[in-house]
Amino acid sequence: MEFSEHIKTVNVEDVVLRQPLHPPSRGTLCITGHHLLFSDREEGSCRQVLLLLRNIDAIEKRISGSSGTITIKCKDLLVLQLDIPGMEQCLNIARSIETLSCLDSVTEMYPFFYRPSDVHLPDQWGLSSPEKHYSQMRELHDRWRLSTVNRDYLVCPSYPPAVIVPKNIDDDMLEKVAKFRQGGRFPVLCYYHRKNGTVIMRSSQPLTGANRKRCREDEQLLQAAIEGSDKGYIIDTRSSQQALQARMTGGGFESKTCYSSWKRLNRQMERGKALQESLIKLVEACGDEYQNMDRWLSKLENSKWLSHVQTALSTAGLLAECVERDGHSVLVYGSEGRDSTLLISTLAQLIMDPNCRTLEGFLALLEREWVQAGHPFQQRCAHSAYSHARLQQESPVFLLLLDCVWQLWRQFPLALGFSEALLLRLATEAYASNYGTFLCNSHQERCVLGLKENTHCLFQALLRPKERDCYSNPLYEPTELAIWPSVHPQSLQLWRGFFLRWTPQARHLEEAQEEIRNMVIEWGNLALS
Repeated sequence: MEFSEHIKTVNVEDVVLRQPLHPPSRGTLCITGHHLLFSDREEGSCRQVLLLLRNIDAIEKRISGSSGTITIKCKDLLVLQLDIPGMEQCLNIARSIETLSCLDSVTEMYPFFYRPSDVHLPDQWGLSSPEKHYSQMRELHDRWRLSTVNRDYLVCPSYPPAVIVPKNIDDDMLEKVAKFRQGGRFPVLCYYHRKNGTVIMRSSQPLTGANRKRCREDEQLLQAAIEGSDKGYIIDTRSSQQALQARMTGGGFESKTCYSSWKRLNRQMERGKALQESLIKLVEACGDEYQNMDRWLSKLENSKWLSHVQTALSTAGLLAECVERDGHSVLVYGSEGRDSTLLISTLAQLIMDPNCRTLEGFLALLEREWVQAGHPFQQRCAHSAYSHARLQQESPVFLLLLDCVWQLWRQFPLALGFSEALLLRLATEAYASNYGTFLCNSHQERCVLGLKENTHCLFQALLRPKERDCYSNPLYEPTELAIWPSVHPQSLQLWRGFFLRWTPQARHLEEAQEEIRNMVIEWGNLALS
């Protein structure tokens, strides 16, 4: 596609930009295939604003006489207003934005064009791989193996080519188990707990159906996973009623008779449309400047967002408790196993494992549990809270994860090796990015499009010296202990740094945190000298 086909007006002079935390400014507006660029032309000013078109969630245009106004609402919750002289120019710019901000072809998106001058495309893309993860856990090798049954993505389209499974379950058995699990997502190991040898596995729901079908290979796989133990736990992120209803449409759950060593625990977690609508209500509440405190608190409660945070943290706490305190292995799943399943397994690993709490460890965890494990970023992050488009498969599960991590970071300010700034950066990058990390819905899609050969990796960029300094926590003190979050309502707070990030109060808070950060670094340097 030629981007020029969709750009009738390339630049407009005498445009007024109104942006939160800045006075109105007058200058030149330019549009390219991937960006809006505003350059302030007022004397003594060299201010420029560069906005990735993919970051635009919705636009509203208003024509008044011979001029017009375009309001741009971004996926990172920034709202801009452009006053454009000339009705035709205003309409042309609006049409270009509407088309270019919603490109369907992944290879036409900016990460395939982004070429920073100081960095070459990496030979090795990413921080981790199933092979590397397996090689680092030598304690596993007696009972678990690395299988390449999915090397052609024929067994499970959303899994990577290599996965970790029990050693005595061969690939032929895995293929049969895959046919018994939704989307082919058979149980695979995602975490080994070195303290007691227990594991966390994840999968999708079994396809037992109304006739209560069995799969002996599935039963053998789960039994092999807890060899030498009296029992394991299955955490189902649906209610008992939802699991029963799933049987009517071909899904279901494991029977007590056939899986006698496993105890099932149901913890209902919202997903999909309900979670997206919760985000929309919360952002609407945060954007209402003229409400009193009672009305604001009522809107906050009605959005149910903090309730979702609470449920996620308490379910992850339950999972961690089963592994860390009770010493039992756990299988986690919901329906597809690509959303709440990944949320819970990630949070549980953060709670238990100090290696996941370093900057590099956390990014590697996200790569394993979200990018490689098949979270459909392209579908879930197609729109944020402002879009007028009809909801399809959007759901802010990854944003919910980052909010939960922020709650941990706030409750345990010394235990995590990264800062709030990293979480804010990740929240922005998931919806619109210069990097290829969050493009596509699976490992297979990334492979077909040559994403690793043609785009830069965000996680590697965040670990370069300058970026690492910016996103490290200067107060970090490593601890081997688990960090158990409090989930009482009074312990959970609205993530102001994200949801109120474009308000003066959030900016003052950000400046204060940066000042404290600099003081701590200065004290550390003095102590070393």
